Amino acid sequence: RRMGESASVARLLEQVGDVFGLPRPPERIEVYDNSHIQGTNAVGAMIVAGPDGFRKNQYRKFNMKEITPGDDYAMMQAMIRRRFARLLKETCAGAEPDDSAAPKKDKEIGGVDFSKAEQDKFSEWPDLVLIDGGGAQLEAAQKALEELGLKGEVAIAGIAKGVDRDAGREQFFLPGKAPFRLDEKNPVLYYLQRLRDESHRFAIGAHREKRKSDITKNPLDEIEGVGPSRKKALLARFGSARSVGRAAVAELEEVPGINTELARRIHDFFRSP
Repeated sequence: RRMGESASVARLLEQVGDVFGLPRPPERIEVYDNSHIQGTNAVGAMIVAGPDGFRKNQYRKFNMKEITPGDDYAMMQAMIRRRFARLLKETCAGAEPDDSAAPKKDKEIGGVDFSKAEQDKFSEWPDLVLIDGGGAQLEAAQKALEELGLKGEVAIAGIAKGVDRDAGREQFFLPGKAPFRLDEKNPVLYYLQRLRDESHRFAIGAHREKRKSDITKNPLDEIEGVGPSRKKALLARFGSARSVGRAAVAELEEVPGINTELARRIHDFFRSP
């Protein structure tokens, strides 16, 4: 059964290569999507697939704190920039110092700062990048690649649902070419839909985790000097973070472990603009 499945996927990847004009069947496909609710808790997601199926240990999430809420195009551009800036950094890490053809080795690439601690198994180049979205999304991703000097170096395509958002009526976008569709019964279309749906699933799951984390976050966690024991003492005394915020400095000083300096810091934190 496993051999049969592998042969089936191999045939599909050959056809995927034909559809997108690749020189050979792709062994690594990266699919990018993002998720948010009215711009809040924005998160980008990357999934990876290949001949052996989904490589879930190589999935990645991207927090999008710096993006204008709700700007899907900026989110996609930032996600692609961050992923390929890191890829360039890791790829050139082992290059010879006199290799003039190697990508630049500055600590900052494409506006993204890296350290050795951040480097991980991110160094495998994709054979195909799929963007969840149409022409505008694809253009945003291309701008990011161009900023990094990778224009035309990465095979990239967009996949978007039709005007009625019906599965089976997806349109595909390639740089410099007119949008096209595949036959609704084409196995390649089913395969690409599955990749797109997996990116949706992962992006939505990452968004829900982020939203849940933010909901359970307590403002007291952000105050320097307030650790778990002092936080527990403050909540035991006042009942909630909101009540702590309404307390006077003198009242805060009455809590065990809270001296005058820390009481003023807590008091000022809740009154800062």
